[in-house]
Amino acid sequence: MVKLINVKNLSQVKEIVKKASHCYDDIGVHDEAGAIADAKSILGLMRLDYSKPVRLVSENEAELNYVANAVRS
Repeated sequence: MVKLINVKNLSQVKEIVKKASHCYDDIGVHDEAGAIADAKSILGLMRLDYSKPVRLVSENEAELNYVANAVRS
């Protein structure tokens, strides 16, 4: 499953990490340039380009939606 999200600030990145850390399955974050980071890794997420929407990727749709909601709060 893939979900496009717009990340606008550091607090949203922190919320992604916080929510992803509660998930059992892996969740990846992919930017437009092709870089991939683990959603549970703040350092990994800090190196991505958020000038364009990023893709959240997971096999678990419920957990994917849970993490995607972090940027909507």
